[in-house]
Parts: sequence; structure tokens; C-alpha cells
Amino acid sequence: MDIKKVNQETIAKFRAGEDPDGMHRDRLVLLTTVGRRTGKPYTAPMMFHRDGDRLLVIASSMGAPQHPDWYRNLVRSPAVVVEVGDETYDAQALPLEGEERERVWQMLKQTYPWFVDHEKRTDRIIPVVALTRT
Repeated sequence: MDIKKVNQETIAKFRAGEDPDGMHRDRLVLLTTVGRRTGKPYTAPMMFHRDGDRLLVIASSMGAPQHPDWYRNLVRSPAVVVEVGDETYDAQALPLEGEERERVWQMLKQTYPWFVDHEKRTDRIIPVVALTRT
């Protein structure tokens, strides 16, 4: 499976107001980060969990051994652009840490059981990132 092609198709359908194949548009966010090496914008589609005024995104990468590129980008440059629903806005990305991360991670695993499997596949701590409108 060509993930880049799937992501490009997902982004195009999302921006056209359509449900991407096998997904629900209302459960997706497009997150644009600045490439840590190139300095160019990089957009990735992903699921999110609404937490009050902020969105939570999970850098599970389905349990891959390394963090996804979008996560490594936002660690370097936390100013991001969020597209959710029909709204686009600037946001600050903050990886959760300590007790807050643990509490939120437990809730996410109960709400979305597939994250339990993702966690079992990797030795890394799966980051949870809060996106807050700026």
C-alpha cells in the first residue's frame, strides 16, 4: 500500500467536503507542520479526539518503531495549521507529558481499543499531542 498516495487522496476528498474511502470526514483532522529538514509545509490526515477547546492527536503510527514524520516536525516547530470540519486555523502543538499524558492515554485506549494493539507493537512511548488554537 502506498501511504503517500492514500494520504493525498484522503486530503483531496476531505478538502472537497467528501468522506475519504473507509473513513468519516467528521473524525479526521488535517495537520500541517513545517518539515524539519526542508522547511516546507507537510500535511497529514489523522483521527482526533476532542478535549474541550483542544484537539488530541496520537502519534501511534500503528505501532511503528519510529515516531511519524509529522510528530518529529512539530517537536521542532510547534506552530501548526489545523483543518477540521470546514474550519482552518493556526494552533500550537504540545506533546502531553507525565501524569496528564498517562491519564489521557488510558482514556484514549479505553475509547479506541486499537491503540492497545499499537502500544503492544512498539517499544516507544506513543505521544499524545494537544492542538490548541492560537
